Amino acid sequence: MLQWAARSWFVLFFAGQVIFAAYIFLQYWGSFFSGRFERWNMATPGLYVYGAPLRSALFGVHAVVAGVVTLLGPLQVISALRRYAPRVHRFLGRVYVFFAFAIGLDGIVLAWRPGAVGGGLDHVIISINAVIIMICAFFTIRTAIRRDVPAHGRWAVHLLLAMSGVWLFRVFLMLWLMVWRAPVGFDPESFTGPFLVVLSVLVYIFPQVFVWGYFRARRSGAVGFSLLLFLITVGMAIGIFAATMGLWLPRMMR
Repeated sequence: MLQWAARSWFVLFFAGQVIFAAYIFLQYWGSFFSGRFERWNMATPGLYVYGAPLRSALFGVHAVVAGVVTLLGPLQVISALRRYAPRVHRFLGRVYVFFAFAIGLDGIVLAWRPGAVGGGLDHVIISINAVIIMICAFFTIRTAIRRDVPAHGRWAVHLLLAMSGVWLFRVFLMLWLMVWRAPVGFDPESFTGPFLVVLSVLVYIFPQVFVWGYFRARRSGAVGFSLLLFLITVGMAIGIFAATMGLWLPRMMR
């Protein structure tokens, strides 16, 4: 039961990541090649500032890396790739870990940049996520060097969830908005409020606890954890649909 719940979650997760990667490529890369940098501000105001090339270039690199790792991450935990193309897995793994460190450091800079959306507590939680990313990346590569395959697999999943925090935030924010049909628990203008703080903890920090619980449940065969994973998958499916139709697809079509 847990195996089927995990597989269902992963298939949906991978599909959502592909949609998000397509959005990043079209929204940010397309704007770069067409010279329409102001389109970056459609998603997050203040990312592109005319006359500040270094700041804009920093986010441009962040967007390029985000698009690549969004696709690389799920591929790395697919057993078939590890089994039939181990060299490809190792090469992509090195690229993924390198980018993980880069995104972790870059994420802290972007969280505390002047004019960043959200409040100070939100920035602290995002910075914690960045530190978690770098810790998971370190142990993922360390266990690979030591040939500790079980531990390497666990840390790889920890890293995948840590790197997916931004995506999870968007998905479950759209689920919340779809349920309430209004920005309940936060101010959409300043993008601050208690709900956003709780959501940040749930998507940036809680997944690390959840991954630990998953591997423990695999050993004990806990049925309750399977049901919890199934409910999360249902909620994620609704959130992906809402984010695709309400956020990503309309911006990709412009």
